[in-house]
Amino acid sequence: MNTEKILEELYSYSMFGIKLGLENIERMCEALGNPQDRYRVIHIAGTNGKGSTATTIEAGLIEAGYRVGKFTSPHIIHFNERIQLNGEEISDQDICSYYLKVKELVEKNMIKATFFEMTTAMMFLYFADKNAEFVVLETGMGGRYDATNVVNSEIAVITNVTLDHVGFLGDNIYDISKEKAGIIKNGSKVIVGDNNQDFIRAISVETENFVNIKSKYKNVDYILDKEKFVTDIKIGNKRYFFSLFGEYQVVNFLCAYETLKMLGIEDEIIQKAAQKVRWPGRFEVYSRTPLVILDGAHNTDAAEKLKENLNLLFSPDEVVTIVSVLEDKDIKSIMKEIRGFSDTVIFTSLKMFKRGLKGEELMKYSDSFKLCVVENDVKTAYEKAIFMKKRVIVVCGSFYLLSRFKQEA
Repeated sequence: MNTEKILEELYSYSMFGIKLGLENIERMCEALGNPQDRYRVIHIAGTNGKGSTATTIEAGLIEAGYRVGKFTSPHIIHFNERIQLNGEEISDQDICSYYLKVKELVEKNMIKATFFEMTTAMMFLYFADKNAEFVVLETGMGGRYDATNVVNSEIAVITNVTLDHVGFLGDNIYDISKEKAGIIKNGSKVIVGDNNQDFIRAISVETENFVNIKSKYKNVDYILDKEKFVTDIKIGNKRYFFSLFGEYQVVNFLCAYETLKMLGIEDEIIQKAAQKVRWPGRFEVYSRTPLVILDGAHNTDAAEKLKENLNLLFSPDEVVTIVSVLEDKDIKSIMKEIRGFSDTVIFTSLKMFKRGLKGEELMKYSDSFKLCVVENDVKTAYEKAIFMKKRVIVVCGSFYLLSRFKQEA
């Protein structure tokens, strides 16, 4: 069976939807010999910033000479992006091999697994077989009942919490924070990157011993380099040229920095690693001529962070935005943030994806924009954006849209 067929079969497990609970994954891991116990784990939860933080920790550990696995989601173009060892994506051959291993035990034990549970089990076994020393593990959703939460993590990092996935995690910051805090284990060190009092109160239910990044590093200086799109961060008398751009990336970097320091990684190694971090789809400079910036911005908080960055660089009349958003998101709030950095939008389609909308369906949110165009074909949408001759083209609203853009535009 080729990789395309394997992935088609793997995605079919999505029909079982999102299932909160650990019974399935615990049974799957037990049948595999509990591979998740064979390496040191850094577990990361949070509404936004998980991937940037995870990738920075990964870069620091690799630079220090460790064999490092990283698990993130979603992917932008290829499934392989989700599972990486020392920065190298899992091969098509290994996807097939590990899928068939997990499929066999799922059928043998009559487990009704979801797509994410299947993927998580494949990842745990792959990293064990490849002798990973560390695994940097990003939760899929929430924390307490996320399939990744069968690990006994050495360090738990919770980047921040805003309202997202309210249908599954709760409709207020405290309840959502309690779910994220479920990754905290007895004996694990805890790092948090948010000062919200409801968030702190929820974390305190799980542990009294945690490092609050915003308190510990409140006097850190930083400069946003608007030419190179890097963040120059000064801690003590040392400077870190962080390759991800934005004020919000300072907190992500500090979460990673504190994690690496807890693991005994030297400053000089972190300095080298900071310049090597690459994280697609997060203020990604896709092209310089014309200037094209790709950003998932799939919830209100992420859209607000994108607005912060763009407002430093451009006025709204210099920005045209190609956008589409999934139907279960707070579209009105996301559009409000987009209007804060762009007065011209091209609504395009994600109808080919579950929960996706056509451009026409987004027109009801067009009131505040100076100009709104519907173009469901993303390649044509890009051509129209270029024709407008604005200083920058932004593509945002969903990682599914970034995937379409990279493949079709």
